[in-house]
Amino acid sequence: MIGFILRLNPARLEVWDYDLKTGQNLWFGKAHRQLGMAPDETSGSLDEFWDHVHHDDRERLRRAFQFAKDRCERFAEDFRVVWRDGTTHWLHSQGRYHYGANGQPERMLGISLDITEQKLAEEARFRYAAIVESSDDAISSVTPDGLIVTWNAGAQRMFGYTENEAVGKPASMIVPPELRDQQKNRILETLWAGGRIEQFETVRVSKTGNRINVSLSISPVKDSTGKIVGCAGIARDITNRKRAEEALRSSERRYRLLFERNVAGVAIASPDGRLLDCNDGWARILGYESRDELRGRHASEFYFNPAERQPLVDELFEKQVLFSREMQLRRKDGTPVWVLFNAAALHSDHDTPIVQATMIDISAWKRVEEALSGMTRKLIESQEQERARIGRELHDDINQRLAVLAVRLEQLKENPSEVGIRVGELWKEVCDISNDVQALSHDLHSSKLEYLGVIAGMKSWCKEFGERQKMEIGFKSDVAGVLPLNIGRTLFRLLQEALHNGSKHSGTKRMEVELCQKSGKIHLIVRDSGRGFEVKKALQGKGLGLTSMRERVRLVNGTITIDSKPMAGTTIHVRVPLPSVQHSCRPAG
Repeated sequence: MIGFILRLNPARLEVWDYDLKTGQNLWFGKAHRQLGMAPDETSGSLDEFWDHVHHDDRERLRRAFQFAKDRCERFAEDFRVVWRDGTTHWLHSQGRYHYGANGQPERMLGISLDITEQKLAEEARFRYAAIVESSDDAISSVTPDGLIVTWNAGAQRMFGYTENEAVGKPASMIVPPELRDQQKNRILETLWAGGRIEQFETVRVSKTGNRINVSLSISPVKDSTGKIVGCAGIARDITNRKRAEEALRSSERRYRLLFERNVAGVAIASPDGRLLDCNDGWARILGYESRDELRGRHASEFYFNPAERQPLVDELFEKQVLFSREMQLRRKDGTPVWVLFNAAALHSDHDTPIVQATMIDISAWKRVEEALSGMTRKLIESQEQERARIGRELHDDINQRLAVLAVRLEQLKENPSEVGIRVGELWKEVCDISNDVQALSHDLHSSKLEYLGVIAGMKSWCKEFGERQKMEIGFKSDVAGVLPLNIGRTLFRLLQEALHNGSKHSGTKRMEVELCQKSGKIHLIVRDSGRGFEVKKALQGKGLGLTSMRERVRLVNGTITIDSKPMAGTTIHVRVPLPSVQHSCRPAG
């Protein structure tokens, strides 16, 4: 063994001889330097040696000495010594005890070799091996001709090949076929030039055929002379990162598409109200041909009511709430536009506050609201007018006639002899009053629709109305089957409205009513040859008759056309679709 150590490093091998009887230790050569001492500092005592041995190694070393002494065997141990400057060094010692004639040990002779460099190298190798094996990255090395030499656990997990399956195989087995020539040339050109490839991104293939996105670093491996003898590579799986990047790019594309093509207006502004960007929808709502005309302009230019700006600023930046409100903005031509405006304070990538806003043009909704409000007002007015009409008829007509009848009856009390003469006249007055009350009730609610059916009820009402108004109402119908009551009520109210309007405004004493069935629809046609009117002007007026007719038709999914011109008569044509069960009825001719 001593010969072996001498062959390893004879220049650093030292000898010592310890006399067990005298307790003196003899150092040969430069053995004292292995303890970090100069020759004149060495006392030669064994205690001096133990004082330099690392405290964690003393017990182990004592046991080794004792074991060798008891069994008369050689000892060999690696241990640490601590120099006076505090540095730690490794020694390898071998030796044996020499015994006297009485069998007692007398001397201990040995050699020591400083193996600090070897130990540090081993520790480095162990640390490197631990790092390599514990790494999640795939770490491998290959020969100049591309054969795999080393293959760590990370490579096995990533690519699915065990170490036995990979070592000795060409590294090209994990490279996609379409990349083999390209990457081989690139790697070889760089490595043979002594360079280093830093984290270029590429694709590798696993044992199961899965394609893996990797970030790859490759470095040359050199021998002691500096010659390149291979290369080592570290591959990191970036598949998830690539997917996340693609998802982010896709999200950005979708956001940009949503921003650019949104029919609503979308814009981004600085906290002071300066417009940074907007889409075409924003420009269109404000009446501009291009959004380039808007970038950089201040929002205050577009407030139709400047007082609305401060509440927006307060809610966005002080209260930190979403601002949502209907407001008027000023278009390019100066006209107002109603929008539903939503805004929120956000932070950009650089943590700079910005305002993101959207708006929808609700001018049409506002016009509809105004129209509905006007219609509601007209409905209320119409109700009041109808109540007033009924009240006038009850008070000025029915009530007066009943009062006259009461007076005449009172007169009969004073002249009983005239009862027989006047009873017929009084009876006729009572019947007339009763008929007028019935007609008034019939206008409000026609029970005949329920008892007689829609068509018979409408025909009966036309006759009664004509008699009351001293008009001739021509009614004809060729509708087969029974009409649903909801459609019948709608057609009845439309008929009432049309005849009332005609009796008041047409100036004629004859009107025609036609009810027919064609192509799954009921057609109600009311016409007269009177003085007529301008339809558009009538719809814009205060009257509610035509508007209410349109609303009634809309509720049953029907349509209405009104054809009238001054001095050319009026024709009202209503078309209401029938339920499918009615389609089998005989169509009108």
